[in-house]
Amino acid sequence: MKRLFTMVALALTLVLPAGGETAAEMAVGKPAIRSMSALAFGPDGTLFVGDSKSGAVFAFDVADEAPTSWAERFRLTDLESKIAAALGTTADDVLIHDLAAHPVSRRVYLAVSRGGEPWASSWNLPNDLADATILLRIDGDGEIAEVALSGIAHSRAELPNPVDRSKTHRWKDGVPLRVDTITDLAFADGVVYVAGLSNEEFASTMWKVPYPFGAGVSATTLEIYHAAHGAFETHAPIRTFVPYELAGKAHLLAAYLCTPFVTFPTADLADGEHVKGRTLGEFGSGNYPLDMVVYKKDGKDRLLIANSQLPLMIVKPEDIESFEGELLEEPSTYLAGLPYEYRSGAGVQQLDLLTDGFFVMLQRLPGGTLDLVTLPVQRF
Repeated sequence: MKRLFTMVALALTLVLPAGGETAAEMAVGKPAIRSMSALAFGPDGTLFVGDSKSGAVFAFDVADEAPTSWAERFRLTDLESKIAAALGTTADDVLIHDLAAHPVSRRVYLAVSRGGEPWASSWNLPNDLADATILLRIDGDGEIAEVALSGIAHSRAELPNPVDRSKTHRWKDGVPLRVDTITDLAFADGVVYVAGLSNEEFASTMWKVPYPFGAGVSATTLEIYHAAHGAFETHAPIRTFVPYELAGKAHLLAAYLCTPFVTFPTADLADGEHVKGRTLGEFGSGNYPLDMVVYKKDGKDRLLIANSQLPLMIVKPEDIESFEGELLEEPSTYLAGLPYEYRSGAGVQQLDLLTDGFFVMLQRLPGGTLDLVTLPVQRF
């Protein structure tokens, strides 16, 4: 899921977004958005924005159709300083919450905040510290611009029963659980899938939001066996996921904190139901899976996962399909189940598929600066 821009108002045109809702059918004006917690594009360029604080999902028509081109080995160095210069602040005042690549224009969009609190723990994420209210984008020539939200065409869908504002995190001091109302979202087959926490007793939830907005939103509570913990769990949200078809049936492929890898058939995600996922792998404890993307290499699909404490991971869908059974016992080590491959990529915090041949990534370098880079998929 995410990208950058200089202060520019976007012209509003009657383009047809991914789900069929035109800009004319959207409200034009400033959306009542409080925290851009997660970003995802539909295939025709509708930007879906998850707002944890409001407990809602927004659809934006960003009116961005003209393609931009990128160098094969693009690197925009010290991105936070460049964003700070565009916003009139300092680099240590900038937090990037999420990234998404526009599927038509190939520009990169970022959800950004300024004035965040200092990092108190390696377990903190940007959404724990501040609310992203700035949407930026970046062209292939490195120009950073702000997307003006004051007159954007948009629509909104409310999530039923988001986690209560009064609840606090069990092991992150002072962090409200509300920041995890929406941890990730993705669009597939006319539905925005939204992962996060509801106010149910079994808090981990997947909402299905039909698009165009207006039809009823369904909510399914989720349960997984976290093998490294030796326990069934319902309180931890999915951290990152992708929709994917396995053996002819639609699934969600999901990763959780401490990196259990789980599948859910989307047909099971009915309103009011409680669904147990199938845990196929334990990929390493003490780690946030940060982002996940499907790409194609040598004619075959692959899954790339970025992590907070571990290298990049590659999972082959054919290994998922051929994996028998599931993990239902605590393993002797923190690693078990589904095979995967490590790739170098220390410090990658966000990634997306920019084109069929290239990824775009946010990468924290050993010296501390954050770069925006493109890398060929053949490297992975």
